[in-house]
Amino acid sequence: MHDASELVRSYLFLRRGVGLLGTALPFVLIAGNLLIEKELLYSVSGYYHSSMRDVYVGTMCAIGVFLLFYRGYARSDRAASIVAGVAAIGVAIFPIPDGTPITSTASGVLHLVFAVVLFGTFAYFCLVEFRKSDAPQPTARKRRRNQVYLVTGVIIVGCLVLVPIVELIGGLDHLRPVLWLEAVATVAFGVAWLTKGEAILGDHAPGSVR
Repeated sequence: MHDASELVRSYLFLRRGVGLLGTALPFVLIAGNLLIEKELLYSVSGYYHSSMRDVYVGTMCAIGVFLLFYRGYARSDRAASIVAGVAAIGVAIFPIPDGTPITSTASGVLHLVFAVVLFGTFAYFCLVEFRKSDAPQPTARKRRRNQVYLVTGVIIVGCLVLVPIVELIGGLDHLRPVLWLEAVATVAFGVAWLTKGEAILGDHAPGSVR
């Protein structure tokens, strides 16, 4: 039998791990490719076709595997993590085409579908699952964490909505709006998981990992 406090620490460690991966990914991809190729790409997904491919694919697959094996609490929590895990791996192994419209290949279409599902599930975690509590009266810090989940969830939804809008507007490619929107959404996801792992606004004493 595992001690309850060990299980709590294990959950918190895993959540912090996926949070760090999500938060660091855009910074590492952008900075790494600027140093090596001196180029700012159109989107986070576009780094598949750069010198940072292994970092991009490896990180997305690592996040996917974590989510697939994340047990959560309720059946809805587990189902959402499985969906997100499959989507994260799908985003990694089905790249967007290089230099042609995303819908010009089957791989690009699958990538688009998986990406929408992935960010949609990320928003669901922030706005629904993470805000639940086992305690009848959540602690003050839990209420503050819930505020972080709300903000990060709204940011993810906002970015998800804005991406097709800027694509339709057109003429903004030189500003790389899709890259920055995807990067902001990914960092928001990472911050939410770091908060869930209590690396941010953690309780002073070990307790429920809700």
